[in-house]
Amino acid sequence: MERKERIKNDFAQNLKKIRTEKGLTLRKLAGSANLEYSHVQRIEKGLVDVALTTIHALAEGLEVEPSLLLQTAK
Repeated sequence: MERKERIKNDFAQNLKKIRTEKGLTLRKLAGSANLEYSHVQRIEKGLVDVALTTIHALAEGLEVEPSLLLQTAK
């Protein structure tokens, strides 16, 4: 897997893990992050590159530090 894909997949996995641990649906997270549901869905599937502002919005919606979303899989 190329580096770019691995980074997107790690981010997607972190996002889904934290979201589900907090008991949030994709729609609820999208609403609290002020993002479109379909965009959050594509991010969680690892289909899109994520802008820094979007990372920040998702972290705020999850009430976590952005760094948690950026951790690499071990």
